[in-house]
Amino acid sequence: MSVFNYHEAFSRNLGWVTEQEQDRLRSCRVAIAGMGGVGGFHLLTLARLGVGAFKLADFDLYNLVNFNRQAGAGVSSLGKPKLDVMAAMARDINPELDLQLFANGLDESLLDDFLTDVDLFVDGLDFFALDIRQAVFAACAARGIPAITVAPLGMGAALLNFLPGHMTFEDYFGFAQNSQLEKAIRFFVGLAPAGLQMGYLVDPSQIDLARHKGPSTVMGCMMCAGVAGTEALKILLGRGRVYSAPWGVHFDAFKNRLARTWRPGGNDRNPLQQFALSMARRRLKGK
Repeated sequence: MSVFNYHEAFSRNLGWVTEQEQDRLRSCRVAIAGMGGVGGFHLLTLARLGVGAFKLADFDLYNLVNFNRQAGAGVSSLGKPKLDVMAAMARDINPELDLQLFANGLDESLLDDFLTDVDLFVDGLDFFALDIRQAVFAACAARGIPAITVAPLGMGAALLNFLPGHMTFEDYFGFAQNSQLEKAIRFFVGLAPAGLQMGYLVDPSQIDLARHKGPSTVMGCMMCAGVAGTEALKILLGRGRVYSAPWGVHFDAFKNRLARTWRPGGNDRNPLQQFALSMARRRLKGK
């Protein structure tokens, strides 16, 4: 068995990136909050891309309901911390990784440490972790850190980038001081204005935002990682067009459809979003 060698391990990336760009990725540090459905796949994707350093946060343990979609979920990991399992999997890809682990998850008191010397933030938080998500994106905007969120919706992925100098997460979603249910509705509608996934939802009762309940698929989670990994590459290397909110991109594999959305004004100032929010409130708040 050969000794690990970074350049050999990631040499098959070359051609899509140059040797100089691969070295750049090796020197980058990415922060990922959440090691669950999307966060774990984000970590493994970026580790295989050759990103050399990560700050990772998660407080949760694996259980059976994670088996349908999470990268580290299996019989051998039941009851184990997601953060420890995923960190071990990432180190198995690149034992030279520089990892800083936040085993108690994130709160606002940890954001300075979590985001210091970070080149990019990738959102892997649970859908319903709305307050800390709001705080992390605000902190990224204040520090000029680009931030990516990609939502696994049905059998597709919906992308929003929040880049320095462009529309912020708060300007787009308008969370403000709204209730948790209203924030959930705003997040759900804002993530994917095209709503491509709703046409094949066979049991709408499985979506209950008030009870923090929603269906998921592994296909959606893995597609999110591919999309986020590609956006991360473009942002970190400064190559390729990156759409920033209020632009969004939604690809649905079940429908074989791609939608590029544009919602200037976000949830609060765009007529289409106002109508969608009104419909969503009517359907979801009554559950």
